[in-house]
Amino acid sequence: MEPKSLKDVFDKVFTEIHQVRESVTPTLTPKEVGRILTVSTGIANVSGLPTIGFDELIKFPGDLFGIAFNVDEKEIGTVLLGEYSHLHAGDQVERTQRVMDVAVGEELLGRVIDPLGRPLDNKGPIVSSKRLPIERPSPAIMDRSPVTEPLQTGIKVIDALIPIGRGQRELILGDRQTGKTAIAIDTILNQRDFNVLCVYCAIGQRASAVARAVANLQERGAMDYTIVVVTEGNDPSGLIYIAPYAATSIAEYFMEAGRDVLIVYDDLTNHARAYRELSLLLRRPPGREAYPGDIFYIHSRLLERSTHLLKELGGGSLTALPIIETEAQNISAYIPTNLISITDGQLYLSPSLFELGVLPAVDVGKSVSRVGGKAQLAAYRAVAGDLKLAYSQFEELEAFTRFGARLDENTRKVIEHGRRIRALLKQPQNSPVPVPDQIVILVALNAKLFDNVPLDRMGEAESSLRKVVSDIPADVRDRFKGDKKLSDKDRETILDISRKALEPYQPKSESESKPEAKTEEKSESEAQAKGKPKPEAKTEEKVEKSETQIKGKSEPEAKEKP
Repeated sequence: MEPKSLKDVFDKVFTEIHQVRESVTPTLTPKEVGRILTVSTGIANVSGLPTIGFDELIKFPGDLFGIAFNVDEKEIGTVLLGEYSHLHAGDQVERTQRVMDVAVGEELLGRVIDPLGRPLDNKGPIVSSKRLPIERPSPAIMDRSPVTEPLQTGIKVIDALIPIGRGQRELILGDRQTGKTAIAIDTILNQRDFNVLCVYCAIGQRASAVARAVANLQERGAMDYTIVVVTEGNDPSGLIYIAPYAATSIAEYFMEAGRDVLIVYDDLTNHARAYRELSLLLRRPPGREAYPGDIFYIHSRLLERSTHLLKELGGGSLTALPIIETEAQNISAYIPTNLISITDGQLYLSPSLFELGVLPAVDVGKSVSRVGGKAQLAAYRAVAGDLKLAYSQFEELEAFTRFGARLDENTRKVIEHGRRIRALLKQPQNSPVPVPDQIVILVALNAKLFDNVPLDRMGEAESSLRKVVSDIPADVRDRFKGDKKLSDKDRETILDISRKALEPYQPKSESESKPEAKTEEKSESEAQAKGKPKPEAKTEEKVEKSETQIKGKSEPEAKEKP
């Protein structure tokens, strides 16, 4: 290369660099930096961020984030969202100018994550293209549609007597160890064939309990359509507090895409306690039971996000099953009464029923569904009213029988019928019952076909009845899931098949007592073999003699005359 041409190249390059440098004008961007004043259990007081907004994320050293909760004139009370042992007074903090958000999308299905979207299942990082704020306004009233479609739980006592609709909020409450989580998990397991996505939010639970629930869902193939959001009991209170909001945003993404979603909050007692802890540490004034006055608001703004959207907005629905733990069966405590007034009904689990082995231990008298009856399948509605009335009468009369009162025949029949209802409403865990099986059982129960079946054989009778459900004509079974009521002919068809299935369990009538006579003959033949005289032979001789006497009375007379 010639020296002249090389010089030209350098001149050209330097000219371009000069032009670029001249075109760039440096700008000063202000950056707000604050300092930590104090750090205590799960919270930090920060100063030096004058323009920060409420609920804004603050970045702490070590990739730790916090939410601005108390925005005062001179300092900001911050809720920390992770391990904070490395923080010290004087450490530098920064504004992020955004609120707390979480990753959403199809990529989360089948995963176990924490409220920050970090995976907990060792299946690699979650790559999602969309994020939503954890705190979002609930849908407007005009954007909501009536609850018209049932959410089948697969649990007979709920689907028949306390039904739940898609878009409803049904509270599950009861004392410790009465089966609240079992009902929620069974409901998730039953959604496989109903195209309902599920979000299970474990709030401050024991790690062993969460692991058991996740293993149960994986074993039965329910993780394919389920997302699990987990906070454990030893997690910081801030993480426990944001867990249900993050889970709801994940569920809302699918609802806004036109899907039906079920979300379980297990349980909101721990959520309320975490919020109380944060509030008292931030010096907010305590109220009833030391909870702050806005405890009602934090739960209402969470549960108001569950609804059924209009068709114009996709027609998706979000059904909520919040769980609450009561103490000593006290459903009139502060948090239970708050949630009862927010939700559309409650399932109360009784410890006394649990101790008697009536599982699930749903107390039908204290449980109610304020919406689901309108969404219930027509086939259920035809039998549910009579069933609930008969069961309520039985429970009232059962209390009197404990005093040893003498009962008339009518009362005895009501009690026997009620015992059969209670026996059939029992159901083992992890075994949801399909809709056709439930309806056939309820129709047979309403027709009192089980009343003569011994109580100890009710399980066998129910199993044999469920086996013959496939024998019912297909057109009748199709009407089980539709809006059309069952005709009298349909009922007769179901009852005929049910009678045949239950026939072996019915007591034998007098006309069918011939086999007993055969057994008597066998015992007589055994006695004969031992050398005892045959009693029937004597009777036969007597019969022969009497016959000869009747037929031949004239023979001895003829002999006497000659």
